Amino acid sequence: MGFSTKTEYGLVALIELAEVHSGGGVLQAGEIARRQGIPERYLEQMLTSLRRSGLLRSLRGPRGGYQLTRSPETITVAEVLACLEGPLSSEGEQQRSSSAFHVLTALAQKVEQARARVLAATTLQQLLEERNARARPALIYHI
Repeated sequence: MGFSTKTEYGLVALIELAEVHSGGGVLQAGEIARRQGIPERYLEQMLTSLRRSGLLRSLRGPRGGYQLTRSPETITVAEVLACLEGPLSSEGEQQRSSSAFHVLTALAQKVEQARARVLAATTLQQLLEERNARARPALIYHI
């Protein structure tokens, strides 16, 4: 129950943009793509969707690029997911009359509710801070 590649790439790009947000920084799609190893054309599609949803703005010109429209503390992963993946659907679910299937359906609903709560409570700023913490080299003490 992870993220689609589309959502992963979008979130990684947004973490990059969150890092430069406080200084009013702008990043070009090509720069993000090179840093993260993401195909640039595919990334452009995601950035366009995020711009259309109002999470990003694009600036034209030689020093143009993308930037967040709001502070990373106010953008949740749930918003990004809704933008890139659209509303959740129950496609493929069939009505089953067995009580065992009803139990599984109820469990799946609980899992989805818990997932929705976690995604709604997680911000880009939190992801950026966690990424930065993981990037710091561990201290090694020699005796």
